[in-house]
Amino acid sequence: MTEKTRGKNIPDTEAVAELKKDFDRIRSEVGKVIVGQTEVVEHLLIGMLARGHCLLVGVPGLAKTLLIKTLSNVLDLRFSRIQFTPDLMPSDITGTEIIEDDRATGSKSFKFVKGPIFANILLADEINRTPPKTQAALLEAMQEHHVTAAGEKYVLEEPFFVLATQNPIEQEGTYPLPEAQLDRFMFNLWLDYPSGEEEVEIVKATTSMQVPQLGHVLGRKEILSYQDLVRRVPVADNVISYAVNVVMKTRPRHPAAPEFIRNWLSWGAGPRASQYLILGAKTRAILDGRFTPEIEDVRAVVGPVLRHRIVPNFNAEADGVSAIQIVERLLQAD
Repeated sequence: MTEKTRGKNIPDTEAVAELKKDFDRIRSEVGKVIVGQTEVVEHLLIGMLARGHCLLVGVPGLAKTLLIKTLSNVLDLRFSRIQFTPDLMPSDITGTEIIEDDRATGSKSFKFVKGPIFANILLADEINRTPPKTQAALLEAMQEHHVTAAGEKYVLEEPFFVLATQNPIEQEGTYPLPEAQLDRFMFNLWLDYPSGEEEVEIVKATTSMQVPQLGHVLGRKEILSYQDLVRRVPVADNVISYAVNVVMKTRPRHPAAPEFIRNWLSWGAGPRASQYLILGAKTRAILDGRFTPEIEDVRAVVGPVLRHRIVPNFNAEADGVSAIQIVERLLQAD
């Protein structure tokens, strides 16, 4: 938002125009540090404005952590990072109670020391390297937006946005997230290798003395305002019907499911996928300066919304078919 409009109630039509300008500025600032990955940056912004969380999957060295830190700097939000390890305990994430001495009275009392989860953007690095108990502590906070310790509830400050990373190569010593926990992530984003031209630019930028100076584009209040704006975006019934039909076709036992879905999937996506398809489409539309989403906006977010919500069976594995390939074929058949 500009200085003239920041902090003021403006019509939604003007707010959409302001958001598009801010989105272009965010991409420009992030581009000072991150080369390429424009679609991933867009999906991260969509997830944040839709009040969702994102899971980033990519091999080491693709700047997953740097991308998230850069985004938090540009957005002027409190950033926290947790490096997940096999010995990490739930209290290492949420916080713990300590005994505190009162020097005036000589009495002792318990004091809750907040953990790193009390941030606006939380980077959960290599989330699959920690046991299920610790994963559950984070995922519960993602869903409820609060932490409970010794019977007391501590509310997390909004916006609260979790970005978790996974390495798809190493499986030894990891604890894969169950489907029910994966479902809490709005998007599953895969980072691919850069092109040859992009890698040349990356090497030039990271082996010199030049340090990019990032400017703050949005603060906490502006982001909360834009999140409310997303919820007010109207959606045509035919767009909602399209999103719901796509999700229903992923369910092998549904009458509308294509034959390849029945052959390759054990389980399809639930209603949360339909919700996130519409929220993602609404956000994508207003980031583009449009006041209502179209079917094409739904199609643009189908991949990251569905790829972690469908469960391929042994037939798919035998045929060498991945979840994202099944989603792409579903879109082609529609």
